[in-house]
Amino acid sequence: MKNFKIRNPIRFLHICKSAFCFFFCCSFFLISLFVLPVPVPASSAPAVSSPSVVLMDADTGTVLYAKDENTERPLASVTKVMTLLLIFEALEEGKFTLQDTVTVSAHAAGMGGSQVYLEENETQTVDTMIKCIAVASANDASVAMAEFVSGSEEAFVSEMNAKAAELGMEHTHFVNACGLDADGHYSSALDIALMSRELTVSYPQIFEYTSIWMEDITHHTKKGDSTFTLSSTNKLIRQYPYATGLKTGSTSQAKFCLSATASKDNVHLIAAIMAADDSKTRIADAISLFNWGFANCRLYTDENADVLPAIPVTGGKQSSLPICYSGSFRYLDTGGSSESLSKTLDLPESLEAPVTGGDAVGKALYFLGETQVGEVEILAAETVERLTFRDSLRMLSQALFLGNTAEIFT
Repeated sequence: MKNFKIRNPIRFLHICKSAFCFFFCCSFFLISLFVLPVPVPASSAPAVSSPSVVLMDADTGTVLYAKDENTERPLASVTKVMTLLLIFEALEEGKFTLQDTVTVSAHAAGMGGSQVYLEENETQTVDTMIKCIAVASANDASVAMAEFVSGSEEAFVSEMNAKAAELGMEHTHFVNACGLDADGHYSSALDIALMSRELTVSYPQIFEYTSIWMEDITHHTKKGDSTFTLSSTNKLIRQYPYATGLKTGSTSQAKFCLSATASKDNVHLIAAIMAADDSKTRIADAISLFNWGFANCRLYTDENADVLPAIPVTGGKQSSLPICYSGSFRYLDTGGSSESLSKTLDLPESLEAPVTGGDAVGKALYFLGETQVGEVEILAAETVERLTFRDSLRMLSQALFLGNTAEIFT
């Protein structure tokens, strides 16, 4: 064998170095395919198997993902989202309190399906009834509360349908207050998301109930008192760390339905799932939707804490008007574009008295490039009354007495 001699050692070293780098890069790329996590692009779809689903951002109402969202299907006990919404509305209106007593009718006690076995003439507080509905999905408690709120279940159902129309739920019609299968009782995944958003955004105290896993109540009947344990029908709140609620439902016609809520990093999501084959599927679909949503969404918030300039006022008892924002601004970013958001104030150069405190006097406009993506009203922070002739005379006399006439005539 002849001796091998390297004619150009420097060039040889460069070749070896290049070959090593190439080999290392290829190896790292191949390993990364199997080891490193691959981020989910915003354009991809979550993996769900249920026939009808919707994922919605609760703060903005933005639909992030939808599949067969308008098909009308039985919704089982997810019906109780609307039942709870009307209960909380009546509470807010002062029609009753959480500690008021509800007496169970024979009609309510006779409800089948999921129940807490309320007896005719049994009494419970409104607070306990809400727990029975939200935690144990009790049909008997739902009908008892419907009668308590509206006088009869029929009248309550009429209010349910009126509220559905008000919320733009175009593919929903209710026949009862609890969700038992009935002809003409249906909703859609989008409509479920709409009423779930209304309930949770308007009455966030509902989460104090839907986060309960297990709790005892006491039956008060003529036979005496007895303890009954409420157990949550929503297994998601134990299986998903960010879950906050909301309502399950299942019947032979509806199959397995779910209105699920979850919150992470100030993003609040609603997942509506209909006609899943089994309970595990509806839970898996909800988790898939939430994971996809949290991975692809960021909420941009402007608390509007900056101080706004006062607006000059003509013909008023004071010469300028302090102003303030009506609230904060929120923008759901699904494409990493929120860093390009800009804000412009749209304010008049002056106002003419009178101006009432709380009146809208301008707007803060938000843009992505040249596209407006939102706005927040700017309000009068106080009232400025019109300056009358008598007011003018009084001000003039005060100025003359104090020797400050320059302030009047400048």
